[in-house]
Amino acid sequence: MKPTVSEVMTADVVTVDALAPFKEIVRLMQEHGVSALPVLDADGILVGIVSEGDLILKEDPGLDGGGHLFEGRHRAADRAKAAGMLAHQLMTTPVLSVGPDATSGEAARRMHRGRVKRLPVVDADGHLVGIVSRADLLRVFLREDAEIAREIREDVIRRTLWIDPDTIQIVVREGVVTIRGQVERRSLLAILDRLVASIPGVIAVNDRLSYAADDTVASETPTPWNVLVPRVGGR
Repeated sequence: MKPTVSEVMTADVVTVDALAPFKEIVRLMQEHGVSALPVLDADGILVGIVSEGDLILKEDPGLDGGGHLFEGRHRAADRAKAAGMLAHQLMTTPVLSVGPDATSGEAARRMHRGRVKRLPVVDADGHLVGIVSRADLLRVFLREDAEIAREIREDVIRRTLWIDPDTIQIVVREGVVTIRGQVERRSLLAILDRLVASIPGVIAVNDRLSYAADDTVASETPTPWNVLVPRVGGR
């Protein structure tokens, strides 16, 4: 199965409180080599995130001074951040986050849709428990081919599907899995492909399997005249 967020996230997260000053935020980013810091309230609840993108607005001369009557909402928000001095004035809120039990695929989809590079990880009460980045999600693709092949052979083919692994050939090259051999039933093909694709580190699956019997075709044997078929909603 694909790993959960809790398995790939960074648990030791550098954070700031809502009253942290601008200069302290910059210093912490530089010291720890990070580009964003979660902002927590006094109870450890995530209330926002402040990034380099938020801070760099301070350098935009076009945001100096007051706004105008017909200024757009986003422009007005940028102008307010450019004038901000404390974390709660600089941060982005509400924050796009994810739970620790979400799959890596769910986290990746949320990042893509939200166009963000990282997601704070929060528990059911909103407490920060970690942070997951694009790099964390991609690290799984560094698994060795031999390790992936062994997991497919033992966990999927032998233990899950109860198929003799000696009857199936598994070749993994750079995360791409090629499967050859024969299974008993056609319906097993889709199941096997789906299980293999869910293995961490698998990039693609090339199915070269055949089957002995097609169990996906409905039987065309007519119903005997003396077999009663229940009727619904009538007499």
